[in-house]
Amino acid sequence: MTGTGSIGACLERGARRLAEAGIPDARREARLILAHALGIEPVTVLGYPERPVDDADRYEELIARRAAREPLSHLTGRREFWSLEFEVTSTTLDPRADSETLVEAVLAAVPDYHAPLSIVDFGTGTGCLLLALLSEFPNATGLGVDIAEETLAVARRNAGRLGFADRAAFAIGNWGESLTGQFDLIVGNPPYIPAGEIAVLQREVTDYEPRRALDGGEDGLDAYRRLGPDIFRILRPGGIAALEFGLGQGTAVERLMLAEGLIAQGFSRDLAGHDRCLTLVKR
Repeated sequence: MTGTGSIGACLERGARRLAEAGIPDARREARLILAHALGIEPVTVLGYPERPVDDADRYEELIARRAAREPLSHLTGRREFWSLEFEVTSTTLDPRADSETLVEAVLAAVPDYHAPLSIVDFGTGTGCLLLALLSEFPNATGLGVDIAEETLAVARRNAGRLGFADRAAFAIGNWGESLTGQFDLIVGNPPYIPAGEIAVLQREVTDYEPRRALDGGEDGLDAYRRLGPDIFRILRPGGIAALEFGLGQGTAVERLMLAEGLIAQGFSRDLAGHDRCLTLVKR
């Protein structure tokens, strides 16, 4: 394809193809893809539809990939979370708005934002939870733990680009088994999708996101069984833990944590009104 035409023509063509592929909000996504491909701001796409496009081949390639259900964040390499922009790759779970519930729950549970907190984030992925918290707690330091080095490389780059490299460290680990000492705040968004349900999720998830970040075992709770003893061991008395979980899993996660000696402080709901995060303490 020659790829010639105007911004407006490219937008119409891309939006139509995405709509035919069943992509929700196809016009918005086509606009974001066009802006990324041309190296311009999305507002320019709206404001200058008559501007000529000499070479739209890159745009057409990205539209084809999105029509094949590759996530938008993988095409642009970026995803916003907590008003911060994170690098995203195929080795990381795409940060989701639901996970901001956990950040809100921690902010509600911590009385002193200027305290010199020590934080650990299990399954850190892009580092979005840890770095969002460091943005709110200016005197805190944190450790992001993940099982894959290629994932930690992304988290390190995010920490450096966002200005948190001096307060954030990252380490390979199988949950908390290699950690010593104690932490003031423990957070995590472990894999919680029951293994048998992964195949029926959206193709953006099943085909493009790392299975290790999704697969929670037969009932979706394997990671919580592993995390419970680790959290109890390394959470400082008086400290706080906050865990994200899937739909309908709150009671089961609470039961697992209570069995380890932790004390539940309550659930926090996401924007859809579903219980999404459990806050815990240790006395």
